[in-house]
Amino acid sequence: MNNMKTNQKELSPKQRDELLAALKARFDANTARHPGLGWAKVQARLEAQPDKLWSLAEMERTGGEPDVVGQDKQTGELVFFDCSPETPKGRTSVCYDREGLESRMEHRPKTTAMDLAADMGIELLTEEQYFELQKLGDFDTKTSSWVKTPAEIRELGGALYCDRRYGRVFVGHNGAQSYYAVRAFRGWLKL
Repeated sequence: MNNMKTNQKELSPKQRDELLAALKARFDANTARHPGLGWAKVQARLEAQPDKLWSLAEMERTGGEPDVVGQDKQTGELVFFDCSPETPKGRTSVCYDREGLESRMEHRPKTTAMDLAADMGIELLTEEQYFELQKLGDFDTKTSSWVKTPAEIRELGGALYCDRRYGRVFVGHNGAQSYYAVRAFRGWLKL
């Protein structure tokens, strides 16, 4: 999976097959995340939307381990979250957003969580989605993940992150310009 193309939003047939095999294996190994859904339905939706398949490949390439976690009751769209045990390693050491990055005078990281998510065609989990993810298992017990920050907090210069410690899920805050080797972001995608 490490040979995914990053310069174009199209997978080769081999990359597509490798990704579908990885997604199916994860889907089969974690049936509690998606009760009542069968793989054939998931695969049909994936194959019908190559741009979304590319986004899932980017989630996979950066260590997110995407999996189906639900289905939108109104639209029928499938919802994928990053389900890696710890924050995705291929997305660490990023500020929250471009404004946070621009405010750093020195030691700037290469990109931001918001920019990277947009480039990947996904969105950051919200606080509510993060809490939903934590109902499916214990995630971020050694790391933390930026989450989509409400405008009123962001306007004051802050950004939110979440993690699990001591058997509980916590929401914390930092300046949006902060970045850490153990913090990335978790994304989601609907298709």
